[in-house]
Amino acid sequence: MSNEGQTATKPGYKTTEFWISLVTVIIGSVVASGIIPADSVWERIIGLAVSALAALGYTGARLAIKKAS
Repeated sequence: MSNEGQTATKPGYKTTEFWISLVTVIIGSVVASGIIPADSVWERIIGLAVSALAALGYTGARLAIKKAS
């Protein structure tokens, strides 16, 4: 069998999406934990939500890529 027309899936840590998601998760976690001072509790909640959604979004996208190949 040949692999013509198919591209190899890169490891996750070699993708731009991984690094953008990682930075987003770190910044969201730092805001949610209070290391970066937030003016209100809502800002911490938003930081936590952004962090969780970035992690879930990346994981879901990566799962779809792996499933397709």
